Amino acid sequence: MNILIVGATSAIATSTARIYAERRNHLFLIARNGERLSDLVEDLKIRGAQSIGTLTLDLDDFAAHAGAIEAAVATLQQIDVALLCHGTLPDQAASEVSFKLALKAINTNGLSVISLLTEIAQRMSAQGKGTIAVITSVAGMRGRQPNYIYGAAKALVSTYLQGMRGRLHEHGVHVVDIRPGLVDSPMTAKFKKGPLWSTPEVVAESIVKGITNKRHTVFAPGYWRFIMFVVNCIPEGIFKRMKF
Repeated sequence: MNILIVGATSAIATSTARIYAERRNHLFLIARNGERLSDLVEDLKIRGAQSIGTLTLDLDDFAAHAGAIEAAVATLQQIDVALLCHGTLPDQAASEVSFKLALKAINTNGLSVISLLTEIAQRMSAQGKGTIAVITSVAGMRGRQPNYIYGAAKALVSTYLQGMRGRLHEHGVHVVDIRPGLVDSPMTAKFKKGPLWSTPEVVAESIVKGITNKRHTVFAPGYWRFIMFVVNCIPEGIFKRMKF
């Protein structure tokens, strides 16, 4: 298969790319940090990737998105799977009092994803097949006090994916919404870890399985489906007082 991974040097994306490399797929990787991207390429070659194309890109540069996807298509010929993994975890408290910071978080976690999806969807629709998978978050399912700006951006993407799934269905393109829970990664290094935390490797296995089985929504790990069911059942009068 020909696989495009955006945000390829993130912990989850790296673990997922390793699985696809071991299955001897063709990869095209897009990431912000060129040095880390080069290191990842060497790792994936050893693991068995058939070919690896790369592009270093600031993903907040929306004007460069069309060219980036064109470069991926030129290298891979066609994209069988597009996996979008990029994102940042904003400072909630600082973003609450600074619209500039809130906008930056929403641009990176929400609007940049939609910009890329617009370009990818056009090309997959034209080829009449393919799978688009995007890492969102369980944080997008309800606005919790500690991270509602990040959650709002992810909710935007999840709603967009749901509508796009319906639009692309008749064109033979499948859309997967991947919703990880708490993941022990560099992005969450400052957080105290507990029993609900998972690893990038476990999440990557869920991602590959969900894409292969053409799931619509993938909770990673699966127990988050039940946790979020309970969270969504909490009455708003109680929920607004909760600081978890």
